[in-house]
Amino acid sequence: MSGTKAEKRTYILNNLDCANCAAKIEEKLNELPEIELASITYTTKQLRIAADRQDALLPKIVEICRSIEPDVTVTLQEKRPSAGRADSDCSAKTKGLSKEQTESICLLSGAVLFALGFLFKKSSPDISNILFLLSYAVLGAQIVWTAVRNILRGNIFDENFLMSIATIGAICIGDFAEACGVMLFYRVGEWFEHKAVSRSRSQIMDALDLRPETVTLATEGGETLVIPAEDAKPGDVLLVRAGDRIPLDGTITEGESRIDTSPVTGEPVPMKVSKGSQVISGCMNTSGVLHMRVDKILEESMVTKILDSVENAAASKPKIDRFITRFARIYTPFVVLAALATAIIPSLITGNWSYWVYTALTFLVISCPCALVLSVPLAFFSGIGAGSQKGILFKGGASLEALKGIKAVVMDKTGTITKGNFVVQDVLPSKAFLTAGAYPGSTAANRMDASAGGITEDSFKQALLSLAAACESASSHPIAVSILEAAKAKEIVYEAPSSLEEVSGHGIRAVISGQTILCGNSKLMLDNGVDLAGYRTSLYGTEVLIAVNGSFAGQLLIADTLKEDAVTAVSALKRQGIVTAMLTGDAEDSAKAVAAQTGIDEVHARLLPEDKLNRLKQIREKHGEVMFVGDGINDAPVLAGADVGAAMGSGADAAIEAADVVFMTSSMTAIPESIGIARATGRIAIQNVTFALVIKAIVMILGLAGGASMWFAVFADSGVAMLCVLNSIRILYRRQQKG
Repeated sequence: MSGTKAEKRTYILNNLDCANCAAKIEEKLNELPEIELASITYTTKQLRIAADRQDALLPKIVEICRSIEPDVTVTLQEKRPSAGRADSDCSAKTKGLSKEQTESICLLSGAVLFALGFLFKKSSPDISNILFLLSYAVLGAQIVWTAVRNILRGNIFDENFLMSIATIGAICIGDFAEACGVMLFYRVGEWFEHKAVSRSRSQIMDALDLRPETVTLATEGGETLVIPAEDAKPGDVLLVRAGDRIPLDGTITEGESRIDTSPVTGEPVPMKVSKGSQVISGCMNTSGVLHMRVDKILEESMVTKILDSVENAAASKPKIDRFITRFARIYTPFVVLAALATAIIPSLITGNWSYWVYTALTFLVISCPCALVLSVPLAFFSGIGAGSQKGILFKGGASLEALKGIKAVVMDKTGTITKGNFVVQDVLPSKAFLTAGAYPGSTAANRMDASAGGITEDSFKQALLSLAAACESASSHPIAVSILEAAKAKEIVYEAPSSLEEVSGHGIRAVISGQTILCGNSKLMLDNGVDLAGYRTSLYGTEVLIAVNGSFAGQLLIADTLKEDAVTAVSALKRQGIVTAMLTGDAEDSAKAVAAQTGIDEVHARLLPEDKLNRLKQIREKHGEVMFVGDGINDAPVLAGADVGAAMGSGADAAIEAADVVFMTSSMTAIPESIGIARATGRIAIQNVTFALVIKAIVMILGLAGGASMWFAVFADSGVAMLCVLNSIRILYRRQQKG
């Protein structure tokens, strides 16, 4: 390979119907020196290739694919249409009958011939055998022919060869009904398995592909124009009627409504939106008519990100998947050798060749590892899909696998546990200010009401807030902005200062209505001789103190706001048996106050970015595997250094890029939910592997003991594969649980 970055392309493998064959194709492609990496996702039928000069390499790729699966066609995946998605077999239809229709006719014809064979079995054995052979020819001709072609290409140990040898062997020992019935049962099992896989694939992709085909463009003249969604560009204004989906990410410019975000976030409560509200694509407009300005094109909008994430994540294989693929390479030859030994050794000792050859044939039927190779990646694919339906994007099966073993969750404070916005939490007038009855800017009527006790404490709170807003009116500092927003929310009109002086690092000195106002920290008050006898310190947040003519008037408590679901999320993590910790660069008092409110176990404050990484390592040594959740640029090193890094979707791009999991809703409850999905997925994968191996082992033991026929063996192959597929997609119907 050259030193340049390899070109990456994605192909669709139409007519790929065997998970084990997909694993073999992947292995052979990765043996090519020209290919840097080849990865096949059977659940989406996608082949991803990283290699230079792929146009010249394509014929060799096609040759390898067809040497293992002769009917496979390789097509370059183009820009995905809204309804096309991964299951592209529809493109492979001919002008005549489709492959699926042909298989259905073969199954029905073979089943009828098999039933007729049973009807004539006692009255006319010869006619019965002929009917059985005809049924076998209809059902098994394609299987036998595929086996022959594969043998000629050097591909011996596949399911076609194993089924052919097993059933032809049964015919050779005179058991026509058994051979025909086993082939029928096998074909029916394969048909149901294919249906189950296709349905699970379409369930996931259809549920996640919420991208629109068209959008309604609102023109300047008040008219509307329907255009393709991919033609909409930033700045365009779109019309979204009640019952329509939000087509692209954007901002509401006109109208008011409630939108259902559950298709994207899993949140069942509709969200109110109005002018200025940001909306994400895929959500449903439930009531009013909205006009929205496009902020992101279709390829950059949420719905495309979700779908691409699922498809790309499915290509990242967990350790158990890679292990099963390696295991399958050993398992099949081992069982075939065991079958050969079973046919020869006991027969030489006992002389009962018919019995032991039949037993060996049952071994051949169950030696196909498809149930193992198919069910594990499908379980993880379903888990990734289930997460995406809740706004949780797993960047790979490996991330999902690592997440299930997490012992501690370490979180940043600002933007993760809190909303990352300063808000005036409380306004506390001093007793002296309350009893004075007058304040700068107050009217004569107010002073008279005050002397008569007619002004309430709330009036003085508003007065204190108006003084602070007047002092901070020229500042863009986040604390000043929070004060101005609080005043605006209460519709407070404040008097502009006649003079204003900023005292660096301390606050502001202003003159309002001829009176000197100080607005700042305690250092400003003490430097100006203000008596702080009525000052009440707070452990949480930032305090802004105010003095009027040298007398302490009160204070404003300003703090970052806890996310509404923070306490619920931490409680859910504790029910899952997970230790919680906070790493933050904020002051220790503020961090401890947040931890006390939420129930977080450990707090580490005043940390620089490099300190966070060191603390993370200490927590890992103490508790085990660690998940870190953050949202800032300075969190990127810690996200990359954690066993699992998770980023809030509202965070910095660098953090999202470095993370293994992204919580698109920035909701804290997504943290325990993601762990719950990971654990459920891991359990299902282990269940599938255990179930498949145990059933196969039981049938082999029963076969040796004379208690299992080839019918049992077919169930241990196709039947078990189908049950594992159905078990895998259970995760799609999982409700939020404790984990």
